[in-house]
Parts: sequence; C-alpha cells; structure tokens
Amino acid sequence: MKAIVYRDTGAPDVLRFVNRDLPEPGPGEVRIRVAVSGVNPTDWQARSGVGHPKQYPEVTPHLDGAGTIDAVGEGVDRSRVGQRVWLFMAAAGRPTGTAAEFTVVPAEQAVLLPDEAGFDVGAALGVPALTAHRALTVAEDGPRRLHPGALDGKVVLAAGGAGAVGHAVIQLARWAGATVIGTVSSPEKARLATAAGAHHVINYREGDPAAAIRTITPDGVDIIAEVAIGANLALDLAVLRTRGTISTYANDGGKPVELDVLQNMVLNARFQFLILYTAGPEARAAAAQDVAAAVRDGALPVGEEHGLPLTRFPLERTADAHRAVESRTVGKVLVDVTA
Repeated sequence: MKAIVYRDTGAPDVLRFVNRDLPEPGPGEVRIRVAVSGVNPTDWQARSGVGHPKQYPEVTPHLDGAGTIDAVGEGVDRSRVGQRVWLFMAAAGRPTGTAAEFTVVPAEQAVLLPDEAGFDVGAALGVPALTAHRALTVAEDGPRRLHPGALDGKVVLAAGGAGAVGHAVIQLARWAGATVIGTVSSPEKARLATAAGAHHVINYREGDPAAAIRTITPDGVDIIAEVAIGANLALDLAVLRTRGTISTYANDGGKPVELDVLQNMVLNARFQFLILYTAGPEARAAAAQDVAAAVRDGALPVGEEHGLPLTRFPLERTADAHRAVESRTVGKVLVDVTA
C-alpha cells in the first residue's frame, strides 16, 4: 500500500511517500481502506516534535479520516466489513494514522458513517467535533450529553467561529438548541460563521465587542469555547454570566494568561482546560455517540456553503497539506487517499 511516513521529526520535508505492507487487524481491531484523511494542527505539531515526543521509529501521521472497513480482527462482528466509517485518534498511542491507503484502529474508534454523509464529512469530524462536544458538556449546570434540546435556553460563544473546532461548536450547539454567538476577525470569517449556523456574529476587532454581546444576551454567556484564552480572556470575562464556563482547547498566539482572582471568584467562573488524549475513554465514547447522532441528523455538513471551506491535496502531497495547516489556511485541509 501507499503511505506517508516520517522517521525524524522536523519540517514538512521529513514526510516521505513510500510503499508499505498491508497491516493486519489484531483482536478487537478493524482495518479501513482510507478514502480521505483529515489534517489537524496536532498532526503537524507531532510531526515537528513540538510538545509531542516521538514514540516510534517510523510514524504514519494523522488522527482523523474516513473510509470503508475491509477486514476485522478476532472478537469483532464480521458484519462490520463493508461499513462506511469515520475515524478518530487513529495515530494516538499508535504508529499508524490515516495518511495511508489502509490503517488499523480499535473497533470503537471506527464510527458508522451514514450513506448520506460523504467521506469529506467523516474526515472533518474527529478532533474538531469531539473537542467541540467536550467544550459544550463541561459546564457545572449544563448537560453531559448533547441531543436536540440539550442546550435549550443556553447561550454559547464560539471564539474563532471560522476555525474547524469553532465551526463544530456552532453546528453542535445549534443542533442542541443553544443561541450561538461567533466571534471572528474579518468580514469573510463572519460570512463563514453565519453559514455554519451562528445566530449572531461579532467582529472582535471592531467597536466594543463586549457591549455588542451584552446587547444580545444581557445576562451573559453560559459557555465560551475558547481557542485563544490569552488574547481573549478580558472579553470572555466581560461577557461571561455568573457560574458560566470557559472551555479552553488552545491558546493561539501564546499570550500568557493572567487571572484576576477576585473577579473570577465573584463570577464563580469555571475554567475547563481540555484535550482529547486525557479526557478519558467514557467522555470520548459519549462524544463519539453524540457526534454520530448529529451526523445522522445532517447537523454537521462541511464545505464553503456550510462555513467550512475544504482545501484538498493528493496523498503524495501530504507535506503541502501540512504546510497549509501550519500557515492557518481557513477551513479544513483534507488529503485524498483512495478513490
């Protein structure tokens, strides 16, 4: 099979297009013929060695993807052969991700993809959708599971509403019944956040964004899904309701975070820092189940018209796909693996 590998961490040039033996699924595993591989920031960070020490002599990258199960290991129902699936965390704790014609994952990490959902949708789920689910289910008085009506009466703020996680936050929160506000940095990104389903979009670089948000929701925001807590903390605290939650999944820009302890005490503010690797198997399983339900309801479409432009590369140009993600290409970067 054709695959992308790297043996040393570093720049995108360490990625090599090679031939490898077909992997065999072990007990409790399935083998997937990968159609589309999704690229996330954590993929290039692992490849570069930033905060991700390399564990294996050779690594095939990428956590997310979509394709068709073509073989199963011992203990897995053989009726799963032929299922269309989306994958998550394929390369987490394993040397073989989705940047290959075939990959093997634990059966529970291959989730049924409805016939009406394309492989592009499946490859765009994974890290962004499961992270968004986690961000929306950690509030003190909020739901632990998402379904239509779960967030009725709640106001959700998606910081960076044009990003992949912000896009998923908007879609899942709206599916669950929340009023959704997206913050963006440009008119073009405002158009994307609106297309994703945000009820209100605020350009934080114009006027008084805190006042604009308070006009929409005088009592404040219930849940903030935050991508740049250092840069956005002052705005977040200006609009957070008492006992509200700031769910932080990144700190884009790297600005240091300084907390006014008294201000946060008075607010009874909750800060939830999150990453999928250590969220625990129960939280990940619940997120996968709820995201699958949202996909069945048609709540997570992708593409320009749905607020998430797609940028595509063939497998042999995976290095260019990494460069695109590193340069903050707006939308989702996909690698086409097999027809």
